[in-house]
Amino acid sequence: MNAALRKALAASRLTEIDVAAHLGVDPKTVRRWLSGQRPYPRHRWALADLLQAEEDALWPPRSQEDEAHAPASKHVQRVYAHRWQVPREVWWDLFSSAEQEIGILVYSGLFLADDPGILQLLEARAREGVSVRILLGDPESEPVKQRGREEQIGEALAARANNALLLFGTLLHVDGVEIRTHSTILYNSVYLTEKKLLVNQHIYGLPAAKSPVMEINRELSPDMANTYARSFDGVWDKSKNTAT
Repeated sequence: MNAALRKALAASRLTEIDVAAHLGVDPKTVRRWLSGQRPYPRHRWALADLLQAEEDALWPPRSQEDEAHAPASKHVQRVYAHRWQVPREVWWDLFSSAEQEIGILVYSGLFLADDPGILQLLEARAREGVSVRILLGDPESEPVKQRGREEQIGEALAARANNALLLFGTLLHVDGVEIRTHSTILYNSVYLTEKKLLVNQHIYGLPAAKSPVMEINRELSPDMANTYARSFDGVWDKSKNTAT
């Protein structure tokens, strides 16, 4: 629990909802900060300004030992036990920081396609010259149907893939956005930029939302990152264009 942050909010007579609205984040994110999660730097600065407090008073600097052990390993910067635990701002920062490319390789990715803010962000990045490539599972393909059977949801996964095609398809009018369908067996869902990747493991019988996610910095772990990037390109080369 971050007692200093709670005290500062009380002194400023601000609620979680007030802070969320001011910073443009979800109230659940503010609750995580109050529970002890350390915000990204830009959020720490904005919150310190809002509360008229010193950043170090709200979040004391980490010791050198803590900083040294911050990454999960020398290859993986962070690991989330489940995709649903990845904060929305992590997805937002991944895509908003891209300057060259954004790649999304999934069966449906409906959690992103169903987020109007993320769709607007992808459109904005494309209009600024970022290449946006989206690979979705072909709803009629056997791998998508098989994955649905393995997750014991029947045709639901194919339906989700169809919905994602329609929602992501609203971006097709934007130069720089390409959407293709694939019929490969996915061992991971991959979300990449030229700076980092989020890799969502696929586990037999479990939906991707309940499976782990790794964050990989492409500069610090180029070999590992390139392994997944090559896999993305391999699927892309075998995919087909969609006229959705």
